[in-house]
Amino acid sequence: MKTSSRFFRHDDALFPTIIALFYVMSTYFFGFGLMLSESLWLNLVGIVLLAHAMVIAAYLIHEAAHFSVFKNKKHNRWFAEFLLWITGNSYSNFEDIQRKHNRHHSDRADIVSFDFRPILEKHPVVLKGIKTLEWFYIPALEVLMHLLVLILPFVKENRKHNRLRILIVLALRVTLFTWLASISIHILWLYPLAYMLFLTVMRFMDVHQHTYEVYETLDLPRGAEARLRDREFEEHNTYSNLLSVKYPWVNLLVLNFSYHNVHHEQQLQPWYRLPKLHKEMFGDEYQQILTFKHLIKSFHKYRVPRILNGDPINLPVKKEEGETFIGVDGVSFLTAH
Repeated sequence: MKTSSRFFRHDDALFPTIIALFYVMSTYFFGFGLMLSESLWLNLVGIVLLAHAMVIAAYLIHEAAHFSVFKNKKHNRWFAEFLLWITGNSYSNFEDIQRKHNRHHSDRADIVSFDFRPILEKHPVVLKGIKTLEWFYIPALEVLMHLLVLILPFVKENRKHNRLRILIVLALRVTLFTWLASISIHILWLYPLAYMLFLTVMRFMDVHQHTYEVYETLDLPRGAEARLRDREFEEHNTYSNLLSVKYPWVNLLVLNFSYHNVHHEQQLQPWYRLPKLHKEMFGDEYQQILTFKHLIKSFHKYRVPRILNGDPINLPVKKEEGETFIGVDGVSFLTAH
């Protein structure tokens, strides 16, 4: 226990962290193992396991970005950098991810280095292609956002410090997948399926958690606009998109990331405390709770219009009228641009 108190941010963190990390590692390698088998059914199970391993790893990175895992910033960084390999986002620099996400909290807005929406509108052929793929539930826009992590350092001078990292990671990943393909060529289409499933889950959790404005100020110091929004604004434009209200354990499927209002109220609180804190602070009738039933309808109905959408702030979202909440794409904390 003394060792736990020495390294972990919270005294009760050792067991939950070990369990979560063990789950990530076991499902990650077991998922790959099943995808390398000759059975199609085992391949499909492997896709689901690998995708879920990446989901939990991503939300552990989110925990590390808030320094809510370890006391030492360096230990949080090491932890997250390791997990970035699991999520396939090892091209990203953890410091960049943390900086973007912290600005999201401090500025109470979606902070980016550029807004892709007006750019896509100027390229109708590209936009049409993305819309077509999105209609088929292929997360083309999210894939594009992740590809930009590789491209932007070779375009923007203020990102050039990531160029060597990207080249090294790219060489290592190509080598790894060449080896895996030598075992089973099917890995070359099975892994992309798992990755797109991972991106779809991450997107579903992101699109309905805020009605925030987008500001292209990520590469700039915090200005006056960052102080325009107060805690009351934050609460009324933040939503807890619970997978289940009746059965809180279901939300562990996304490491309790769905308890988003509690997270914004107490950012250092770890994932395993959020259900209890939500119950104590808000209860099940909290007006900011959005349930899975109507969000899945909205997610389906607006999968194409959402590409260019930006919901207005203070949108009157209601449980029984979920279709009024279109949501916003391209705001993942894993894509630091």
